[in-house]
Amino acid sequence: MDCTKAASTVEKTICASAALYELDSQMGGVYRSLVRATPQAQAELKTAQRIWLKTRDQCAADVDCLDQRYRERLQSLQKQLSETVAYQPVEIDRLVLEDLRQAIQTANKTDPEFPLERALDSFAIKTGTTTFSNVADDDNAFEEAHFPKIIPVGVAQDEWQALTASKVESAGENGNSSYTLMDLDGDGLRDLVVDTYSGGTGLFSYIETFRRTGDVFVRRTGTADSDSSSESSLFSLNGRGANQSVYWINVRGRVYAAYRNSYYGVDQLYLLDPLKITGAVPIVSVNYRYQLSVPKTQKDDASGTSIKLDAVLHKALIQALVNVSTTEAKDVGDQRTPLCPIPPAGEGDGAYYSYGPGHYSFEIVGDTSVVIAGQCYIGRLMDWFGGYSAKDGLYAQLDVRKPDLESAEHSYTVNGRRRMTGVTTSIGKFEGDNGG
Repeated sequence: MDCTKAASTVEKTICASAALYELDSQMGGVYRSLVRATPQAQAELKTAQRIWLKTRDQCAADVDCLDQRYRERLQSLQKQLSETVAYQPVEIDRLVLEDLRQAIQTANKTDPEFPLERALDSFAIKTGTTTFSNVADDDNAFEEAHFPKIIPVGVAQDEWQALTASKVESAGENGNSSYTLMDLDGDGLRDLVVDTYSGGTGLFSYIETFRRTGDVFVRRTGTADSDSSSESSLFSLNGRGANQSVYWINVRGRVYAAYRNSYYGVDQLYLLDPLKITGAVPIVSVNYRYQLSVPKTQKDDASGTSIKLDAVLHKALIQALVNVSTTEAKDVGDQRTPLCPIPPAGEGDGAYYSYGPGHYSFEIVGDTSVVIAGQCYIGRLMDWFGGYSAKDGLYAQLDVRKPDLESAEHSYTVNGRRRMTGVTTSIGKFEGDNGG
């Protein structure tokens, strides 16, 4: 809006408010981008915008009313723009899916525990990349780390000039950010991947991408006006609870950020085009079945000591696992019958149907009854979203308590060795989406 020409009450109110003027500027930018992106629908867009302007003008000098109208319209236009320009898979993406499926099935013949990892490793980008991080000043350790002041090893002079000209420094918690140069679009110029640690409850890291365009790096944005890492990120990684990771792979000459989001019994792999707004994405799903076991020797992490379970308790815990799914997490679910008999008096009925509330940092595989020496206990098998290692296999925990919410609980380590049961491919929505 040209405030030198403001004439109506609404226009003067907008020009008198920095917040409203900023919203007007943002909306104008998104609207123009949408018009350019949809030439066939320009007449329809202009009509809709004129109708909205009439609705806006009804607010007159009411700042709160104008703020609400602008935010509603801006959100609507941003959604339309994202849907319009979002990447949709093409034939080569489907061929890549089939390549991955076959590679996973081949790897399964020799390594049924880690077929996905083996297949991804065969496509991983292992050359042509340079990574560096923010640095802290030696003379002031209390200051946050910042973008390097001298050219890092492995960065070409023209890349350094483009980096400094683009002001790509990311402000992670305590300055924790890293930068990777790699060619993401096959044009011979290395693009930029920025990993920013933001901390917070989930210990999140946000990964953004920038395309090398001439003498600058241009940020890929999740929405038309994204200006922060959380809004413009290609994806995020949750460092507490969730089991997520990324592999940068090259298949058939195309680079993907292969984002893995895992749960008990399944690895979901999303193939993200690193420089485009995310629409529908190619997905690979790898399913597993576990053979669960309870180690006879249990370690107490808090005290560092170990105890050996007696035969009766060990057998009871093993028997309890028979009632737990070995292929998928059931969560608490709809318990139609109590896990233990409900006495005529005592705790409310609810205490007998499930173990109780869970927590976001672990995954509830299922609740079960545990019968020890003729007494019925409530048990819950939980894991850390399919977290798995070659040494220990699945790391899970069986919590056991009496049917009394106030009673003390006992925890026992449960391990599981997995085997792949199948791999499927599809096109669908990206679960880890952050606005793109």
